[in-house]
This record gives sequence, C-alpha cells and structure tokens, in this order.
Amino acid sequence: MADVQMIFGILLLLGIAFPGMLTAWWLLFPATVERAQTRLDESPWKSFWVGLVVLIILAIPTMVLLSAGGGVGQFLGWALVAAILTVNGIGAAGIAAKMGLLLAKRSDGLSPASAFVRGAVALELAAVFPLVGWFIVIPLAIIASLGATAFALFSKKKTVEAEPAIL
Repeated sequence: MADVQMIFGILLLLGIAFPGMLTAWWLLFPATVERAQTRLDESPWKSFWVGLVVLIILAIPTMVLLSAGGGVGQFLGWALVAAILTVNGIGAAGIAAKMGLLLAKRSDGLSPASAFVRGAVALELAAVFPLVGWFIVIPLAIIASLGATAFALFSKKKTVEAEPAIL
C-alpha cells in the first residue's frame, strides 16, 4: 500500500511541477519560447516532421549508449535523454503559450501569465487522459515541440520584445 501511495505522490508532484517548469522556460527565455510558439502557429506539421527527424537522429546514439554494457555508457544515455527532454521544454512551453493564447481569446481579462499557466495545465490534463493522452497527445506533443525547439534555437529571427509575449 505504501508503494502505491508513493507512486501516486510522485505523479501528483510531477503534475504540479510541469506547469511551473514550463512557466520558468517562458519567463527565462521569452524570445526563444515566442519563436517556438510562432513556428507552431505558422507551420505545425513542418515542426512535427522536423521534430521526427531530430528524434530519429538523437535516438540512434541514445539507444547505443543505453544498450552499452557498462555503467558509464548507460549513464551517458540517460543523461542524453534528460538533456533532450529538458531542452524540449522550450517547445512544450511554446505549445502551452499557443494554448494560452487561444484560451485568452475566449476569456475576458486574463493576464498573459494566467493564460500561459492555464494553457500549460490544459496541455498537462490532455496528456494524462487515459489512452488518448498517453498514446496520441504525448507523442505528438513531444515530437512537435522538439521540432519547434530546433527551429527556435537555430532561427536567425530576432525578436524585439523582452517581455514574455502571449497576447
């Protein structure tokens, strides 16, 4: 019984921390998140296909490292997985910002921060929905956000805004 409670507690804490992590990305790197949001808004399928290519390219060395028979190789493999998912947070924040923008258009008087957090919570709730969220929303969001992150990090466009812009 204690194991079930521990797993539930961990999942609950992760559920609370996810919108906070996306908000931190949005506040720390507003221009990069805005570029990811713009890319997802203008060409979501292009972001998806670029994300799929990036995922395939990164999966090969990750699988080689994870299947290595030794502690150092497996550690490096898991470190690469963690690094990919961490950087992928920029694209996920772009998805949350896009969702927050749509929520703000449908609501009156939402501040940009409130709309963003609501978008992050909506993304999280969509991902935890049984079966559909697990096998459709999460993979699509990860791949699209990976592509948006690649575009945002390697984009030559400079944004002039220093504030997190959602509206």
